Amino acid sequence: TRRGRMKRFRRHGQESHRDKLKQELYQFNKTVEHGFPHQPSALGYSPSLQLLAIGTRSGAIKLYGAPGVEFMGLHEENAAVTKVFFLPNQVELVTLLDDNNLHMWTLQAHQGLSELLEIGRFTLTGPPGAPPSVTRITAVLAHSSGELLLLGTEGGHVFVVEVPGFRELEDKNISLEAVQSRAPEGRRNLESVEDLQENPLNPRQVLVGYGRGLMVLWDLDVNDGSYCRWMVNGEDTQNEPEKEVPYGNFPCKAITKIIQLPTTRGPPFLIFSGGMPRASYGDRHCISVISGKTHVALDFTSRIIDFFVIGEGEWQKVDLQTEGWPIIQTPYLVPLHSSAITCSHHVSGIPLKLWERLQTAGKLQKTHYSSKPWPLIGGKNLSADPPQRDLLLTGHEDGTVRFWDASGVCLYPMYKLSTASVFQTDADLNDNMNQGLEGEWPPFRKVGCFDPYSDDPRLGIQKIHLCKYSGYLAVAGTAGQILVLELNDESLEQSVEGTLVDLLQGQEGFRWKGHARLEEREESVNFPPGFQPFALIQCQPPAVVTALTLHSEWKLVAFGTSHGFGLFDYQQKNTVLVRCTLNPSDQLAMEGPLSRVKSIKKSLRQSFRRIRRSRVSMRKQHTNNAAKLQEINARMEAEALQEMELAPVQRKIEARSSDDSFTGLVRALYFADSFLSDSTHNTPSLWAGTNGGSIFAYTLRLPPTERRAEEPVTAHPAKEIQLMHRAPVVGLLILDGRGAPLPEPLEVAHDLARSPDMQGSHHLLVVSEEQFKVFTLPKVSSKMKLKLTAVEGSRVRRVSVAWFASSRTEEYGENGLVVLTNLGDLHVLSLPHIKMQVHYPCIRREDISGIASCVFTKHGQGFYLISPSEFERFSLSARWVVAPKCLVEAPHQASTSSGKHHKSRAQPDGVAVGHRGESEDGEVLKEIQKSLEGDQTTHLENNLKIKAASGVMSNGEEEEGI
Repeated sequence: TRRGRMKRFRRHGQESHRDKLKQELYQFNKTVEHGFPHQPSALGYSPSLQLLAIGTRSGAIKLYGAPGVEFMGLHEENAAVTKVFFLPNQVELVTLLDDNNLHMWTLQAHQGLSELLEIGRFTLTGPPGAPPSVTRITAVLAHSSGELLLLGTEGGHVFVVEVPGFRELEDKNISLEAVQSRAPEGRRNLESVEDLQENPLNPRQVLVGYGRGLMVLWDLDVNDGSYCRWMVNGEDTQNEPEKEVPYGNFPCKAITKIIQLPTTRGPPFLIFSGGMPRASYGDRHCISVISGKTHVALDFTSRIIDFFVIGEGEWQKVDLQTEGWPIIQTPYLVPLHSSAITCSHHVSGIPLKLWERLQTAGKLQKTHYSSKPWPLIGGKNLSADPPQRDLLLTGHEDGTVRFWDASGVCLYPMYKLSTASVFQTDADLNDNMNQGLEGEWPPFRKVGCFDPYSDDPRLGIQKIHLCKYSGYLAVAGTAGQILVLELNDESLEQSVEGTLVDLLQGQEGFRWKGHARLEEREESVNFPPGFQPFALIQCQPPAVVTALTLHSEWKLVAFGTSHGFGLFDYQQKNTVLVRCTLNPSDQLAMEGPLSRVKSIKKSLRQSFRRIRRSRVSMRKQHTNNAAKLQEINARMEAEALQEMELAPVQRKIEARSSDDSFTGLVRALYFADSFLSDSTHNTPSLWAGTNGGSIFAYTLRLPPTERRAEEPVTAHPAKEIQLMHRAPVVGLLILDGRGAPLPEPLEVAHDLARSPDMQGSHHLLVVSEEQFKVFTLPKVSSKMKLKLTAVEGSRVRRVSVAWFASSRTEEYGENGLVVLTNLGDLHVLSLPHIKMQVHYPCIRREDISGIASCVFTKHGQGFYLISPSEFERFSLSARWVVAPKCLVEAPHQASTSSGKHHKSRAQPDGVAVGHRGESEDGEVLKEIQKSLEGDQTTHLENNLKIKAASGVMSNGEEEEGI
């Protein structure tokens, strides 16, 4: 009994020590969201804080300042954000949701860091029995005092609310009846309040714009309903403003927003959205900029929400100080989904030399950007410099691979690789379809890169593998194509010769019913500096490549599809091994994933090309067949909507098919130098795992280094394993004599990992969807296993090895196996004993695309898509955490004065200010205003349609002021 008690006591002590160690190793955090907010619906800007706010249809609110300064909040209600307003010279902001509720947020400092917190909410209530339109908010004005909110409604009323307490000031309200009683005859049907603006020369006066064109200037200090005429230019008389139509006499769409920015030198800038000729260009998303004789229509690739400048799928910032008005490169809010993301690949600890070469190649692609620094400088970034250089590579449906600097909080674009030029496609023709022709009117200039439609989905990238030590890259696509590329600092003109690999190995009775393979170009192609292809492998049948791995030390690349796997020597450019894994009953594997929607997608692509070509032809001939073009525009919009609905459905069908049906589909490929024939001689090997629970191992014979270029590499079958439960094999891993995973190719040669223990016994770890099983080598006898199916319905979807360093000491760390299940849960298992350490819920089980998109890092972090345009970053490590750490302080209150000579005063954030001298520019709005207006300071959130020297201009019917 005494010995038993001692044993239990020791076990308890060991568990307590282990629990303490787990706290030092593991900690789950969702840290930051990278990319562009999904479905943006509102924009706010604070000149005093130098912060930008974006609200979305899902109720998220995101704030951005200097690079690294980011905040995120989420409304409890599942309602869209329709308006965002900062309170002037304060750290508070107000959001309006489409449920008509107002919410107050603040940036509250806590332990030296700011947090975005919701501190209040308010629902406008009208008199008893009043219809909902009386309180339905349509316009909001944050008064420059920082103490009042003016709320215009659909019923024509203006309510005045005190903030931050949200107390209605009934004596200051502007009732519809009070305005109607004093309006001119025939203009008393006012409709809704469309806009509210503060008089920049007198903060007591507010300009109210009504839906029927009537504008009223109201004095908040006078409650008798008196009114007056606002003379902007200070003259005694005001003539009827002259009506101008920028784009000719043909019927044009409405100008939805217009701003005139005066300058101290040169003509003013006139900036407006909309106004395009309705028949010919009514479907364009344009912002026109006019300054003197310079006139450019910025043609955006996504719908305009508001400006300073934001689109539905991306945002752009235009430098109007530099000749040619170039785009300023943005350090964040980059559209990850300019083409749909199809796969991701993360590489940690990039060597400095490779990093600098990538930066150089990327800079050559960005020569059209402005050299001006990023103008948003709000807040202080208190995060430490990243401990290492990390890359996130995203593959896209259009055949591009984008390289992102994922070292810190900002996901910054470094370099873009395009594979389409290797093949014969229509991509080259369509790249220039939307560019303006010389002498064309309106003078379009394409802005942005958002283009969700791929002309040929076979180009889509499905797998990526980058060797950070050698600079070799392998990418594989939807139509069975595998490209091997090498980083080159000089441009090169060459043709890429393809090698056809027949994965069916001559088996009869099978006929491929899917898409055709891509045909490579026969002529030479000029490849710019960066990654350049030198080898092309084409699988036949041209099915989606489902597995890919590259061994840069052996100069080999292995690939797999639903029909089998192959091994290619990219130094000698010949095939080493082909193995067919197709089951005779798997007729579904012969259809191809694109066959279900092939015909409709093909017709959609053809429609787009036909419409685009007809447009170009019509413009060249300067025809004006408005009715026909309008019909084409409508048809293209309908087809675009249909295409958008098809895309996610297609991906879901493909994922389910590969998981549940194709037993021969290759899920895992793995290179290892281990023991297969006996326990004394290690040999290079290739391992492959399939969807049906089969594992194939081949020994590889590599010639000596001096004869590597002449003698062939050979592969010989060594082992075959069939898992009893026949669950799909998700991952393969060999552990050395110390129980540590084998190092990556060239990792030991670069002194970044110690040599593997080749004295003790090696073990094979097989990860299937249902369990983790360890086999001894070379006998391949089962040693231990852990079943995941103890959790009902749980299946392994992603698995990776990560190093977990202690948060207490730099001397200690452990390898762990990171697992993501189909339920969205994360697990960490110990190595080599395969014991569960921690588990955390991470992704909603209904979010199939989020689970499928997850990628792990080597240091216990991960990324997954929370929308088509956003990555959520998370960390399982207590030490490696990349998260925003920033501080925003309240700005100093600007002094106000009144009198005959008006001095500088505090203005409401987002309301235009009067003309100022050059000496005051830098103090008020600094760099961000300069990029839009030269030496002037005009607040960018000006919702007034236009303020011109001669009065108020309109874009519709005749208007008058009272």
